[in-house]
Parts: sequence; structure tokens; C-alpha cells
Amino acid sequence: MTKHNPEDQKQLIRFGHSPDPDDAFMFYALAKHKIDTGRYEFKDVILDIESLNRIALKADLEVTAVSVHAFAHLADTYAIMPCGASVGEQYGPMIVSKKQIPTNMLRRCRIGIPGELTTAFLALKIFDPNIATYTVIPFDKIIPSILAGEIDAGLIIHEGQLTYKEWGLNLVLDLGEWWYEETKLPLPLGIDVVRKDLGPETMTQVTEIFRESILFGLKNRTDALNYALQYGRGLAIEKADRFVSMYVNDLTIDCGDSVRKAIHTLLHKGMTTRLYSKIPVIDFVPVSPVAYAEK
Repeated sequence: MTKHNPEDQKQLIRFGHSPDPDDAFMFYALAKHKIDTGRYEFKDVILDIESLNRIALKADLEVTAVSVHAFAHLADTYAIMPCGASVGEQYGPMIVSKKQIPTNMLRRCRIGIPGELTTAFLALKIFDPNIATYTVIPFDKIIPSILAGEIDAGLIIHEGQLTYKEWGLNLVLDLGEWWYEETKLPLPLGIDVVRKDLGPETMTQVTEIFRESILFGLKNRTDALNYALQYGRGLAIEKADRFVSMYVNDLTIDCGDSVRKAIHTLLHKGMTTRLYSKIPVIDFVPVSPVAYAEK
């Protein structure tokens, strides 16, 4: 009888991320096997963020990107990686429209949103809890829906934040800018989480490998950008580079105290929206701090 050597088989880590340039940029080194992953085999699962949020409710994936809002429903099952966060520093999801709309009239508009578990939607409801007429639309269909007159305004995320003017649309509200004026904090939008039942050792090791992937992308920017462009939906490389710079930076390597405080603040303020019933206990995976200075 042949003996099985457990070292011959790697532990599979299914890692969910969204089809946008910043997530792809961070995952480049793992997707292309550019770094040593030790005893783990990483497999990416690419779905829009609202689909990942919904899957995370069932705890199907070992690691996944989720919205901070969704984490309010996941905290018993997942811990937050201190790396991989997408954070808006005085910018973030936007409400755009064909016609100029005063912000106090948004509650009377038909608004397209990218998902009820997205942080964009949570921030919008914190801004105005009386906004109630909305339709969930895939994030990349929101601008076409505005142009077709199917909705009055749209809550846009991802590269739409850079391209909406090309479609002749007007900015009604930048939620990241509003949030900073209210709190003097960045707006934490997306985070990466790891399932707690993997155990502390695996949680830490997987987190450190992912952080190494982010660092590799930043240090090999051209190659990582070229890989990320396939998820840019027609973005020129200059705009893709700008978008990645917005959401992959020092705070992505280590979220630091400001983002930790911002996550707590966002989820506490979110209680006023009644979108969830309790403030979650927020656990972060312990890892050694790392700094990166882009040259």
C-alpha cells in the first residue's frame, strides 16, 4: 500500500474578488504564480461585489473581498485582513444623473444602486435614511440605465467614477467627499476577509501571502497594470493607472489606525439606517506591519 505524503497536496484557498482593475492588480502575483505560496494553492473566484457579498453570507469561500457594509452580517464567520482594503480618501461612490438634482431631492428620485449590501448603499442611507425608491442594477449597467431614462440617478462605483463625465452625466454627490466632511476619516469601501474556521495560523499565513501579492504588483506596476486592464471595461491604461492609484496604496498594504477607526465609525453610524440589527465585533487578522514607499 502506497503511503500518502500530506506535503504533496496543497491546501486550496478559494479567493473571491471583483472584476475591476484594483482587485485584479492586487491578485496579479497570485494569478500568475509570481510568488511562493507555500503549502497553499490559490484559486480566484471572480464575481461582482454584490454577488461576493451574498456568497459570503453562506461562508462558501475561504477568503473573499466583501463590502464593509456586508461585514456587519459576516463578523461571526470572517475576520478582516489588514491588507487589501479599498479606501476612498475624500472620494468614493458617486450619485450621478443626466439633470442636476439637489441632494435634498434624491429621496424623490428613482436611483439605481449596485447592491443592498454594498458600502456605497450604506453610505447613501447614512447620508439620507429617507431614500427609499431604488432599484438594484449590476454596477456596469447603471450608467446605461441612466442614459436610457430607466432611472433618474445612479450610485456608481469602480471605474464609473472616472468615466461618468464622458457620458455627459452630472455629479450630484460624492459620498467619499461628504463622509470626510462629516467625520474627517477616509471611507472604507471594500475589505478582504478570511474565514475564522481555518484557524489562526492559516489565517495569518494566507493574509501575509496576499499582502506579498499586493507588494509585488506595486513593485512591478507595468506588468500588474497590463494584467488588470482586462477588467477595465475599455479603460485606457492612463485611467486604469489612476484608478489603481486611488484604491491600491499604503492603506491597502496596511490599513492602519485611521481605516480601523473608519470601519468602526461607519458600522456604528450604519445602525441608524436599520439595515442591520447589531454592531458587529470586528476582528482583524494579526500580521506584522509592513510599510511601502512608492518611488
